[in-house]
Amino acid sequence: MRELMKKAIYPGSFDPMTLGHLDIMRRASKMFDELIVAVANNPQKSALFSVSERVKILETATQGLPNIVIDSYDGLLIDYCREKDLSIVVRGLRAITDFEFELQLAQTNRMLSDEKLDTIFLTTSLEYSYLSSSSVKEIATFGGDVTKLVPGFVADLVYEKFRK
Repeated sequence: MRELMKKAIYPGSFDPMTLGHLDIMRRASKMFDELIVAVANNPQKSALFSVSERVKILETATQGLPNIVIDSYDGLLIDYCREKDLSIVVRGLRAITDFEFELQLAQTNRMLSDEKLDTIFLTTSLEYSYLSSSSVKEIATFGGDVTKLVPGFVADLVYEKFRK
């Protein structure tokens, strides 16, 4: 009997991508044959980086992870998953407050997908449990050091954005 190829999606805004995101990507990539990391284009959020810039950042950061595919999408996650024949969503959890939001999102996605979309939660490694893209932007806004929060090349790009 032929084994099915297991694919999953790790969606997010990744604005900017953090070491916590990268940790989840590395760990999830070991669980699936293919992990699609998809940048959500949410016009209601004012982003630091454009979708295409975020895609390029993720492509650079994941070069050593051969089973990761970087993509982007507009609209609902369930529509993208339907189009790509995906049934597993990976999400990271830092704290109980994340769980409440993520559980509601997972349940909504499952209902909207006619129960064809499941969400797997990975708890963040302890060294990244405090980390968020919002905190990276806030620290950079005030000239703080973000080099321990994001890959080095991302720190350079973040600082460049705030110099403009």
